[in-house]
Amino acid sequence: MNAAHRRTPAGTTRPGRAPQLTVFAGTRPEIVKLAPVVHALRAAGAGVRVVATGQHHDRRMAGAFFADLGVPPDESWELTGDEAARTGALLAHALAHFAAGPRPDLAVVQGDTWTVPLVALAARRHGVPVAHVEAGLRSRNPLSPEENNRTVAADLATLHLAPTEGARDNLLREGVPADAVHVVGNTVLDVLRTSGVAAVPVGRRRGVLVTAHRPGTVDAPERLAALVATVRALADSCGPVVFPLHPRTADRLAAHRLTDGLRHSGIELLEPQPHGRMLELIASSTLVATDSGGLQEEAGWFGVPAVVLRESTPRPEGVALGQAALAGLDPARAVAAARRLLDPAEQRRIAGLPCPYGDGRTGERIAALVTTLHRADRLALREPGRGAA
Repeated sequence: MNAAHRRTPAGTTRPGRAPQLTVFAGTRPEIVKLAPVVHALRAAGAGVRVVATGQHHDRRMAGAFFADLGVPPDESWELTGDEAARTGALLAHALAHFAAGPRPDLAVVQGDTWTVPLVALAARRHGVPVAHVEAGLRSRNPLSPEENNRTVAADLATLHLAPTEGARDNLLREGVPADAVHVVGNTVLDVLRTSGVAAVPVGRRRGVLVTAHRPGTVDAPERLAALVATVRALADSCGPVVFPLHPRTADRLAAHRLTDGLRHSGIELLEPQPHGRMLELIASSTLVATDSGGLQEEAGWFGVPAVVLRESTPRPEGVALGQAALAGLDPARAVAAARRLLDPAEQRRIAGLPCPYGDGRTGERIAALVTTLHRADRLALREPGRGAA
């Protein structure tokens, strides 16, 4: 075992030693958003291990992204079976990981998937503090699994890395100590800033890009049918549609015999796209229609309008600016929002807006913050005093 990663008792540090962190990524968006953090921490001299938790095991959804973004995992977990089996296995892997060591100074998780609360629970069980990247997002939707994961993470994390002032305000209202919350921006923008993909001038943009993958969108057959109707309506009213199919969505469409509903002269169905190609599709579209939070952020960076196929979003900043509009899975609402956002004057206005989610230097801020807190011995967990449970 590397000496820098030997187990140390919880609540202790070694003066002068660089911080040692373990970063956990389970899905494609987590890999994309944590890659800049890993690179910035390593550039600052920190020791960083990367664990692939196995939530996305398809190479198209995860493996290629680790390689393309230069963060190959040091450890990979395998999850099989249904949701119950997979989440149980994820927690078991996490507990075993922290029990065996190496014990890091900080465990880093991102976003709102099962990886976040389960790894955080295991880390805290073994006295390891947790940093939550993209902390404080709230949709106010109690039926959202992602919302539940986010709120659990707020109780377990010790370092809350909020992307926006609004996210910080959410955490403060929930009682998180102000000195534990830091507004750093959204890490996905670091990837975009360095990607080499530029916003396409408004006059050269073409078509509507659609993505959909969330359980609340595709798992129930009636909602999946509404999605199909919405995509067809957008193709009929707003120009050609390009729809890269997430494996989950493709499986649900096939299972409910709805795939043929997307056989339409104005709809092009694609396999999951490499990250760089997906960015090019966003940057060159006149509009995106999506249930993805990450794609809302990416569209905001490129100045592309977004129709959000949900009734609420944990990213209200784009809606407040008029860059995004909530439409749910209602074909008429989606078409009405799309037509408004496709107006040439609106296209030009939105293209000129500053991105509401950050400036593309979040990884650097996180690395500087972690280094400073480590040197000041402010990362470790400590009991408050006698009689603490």
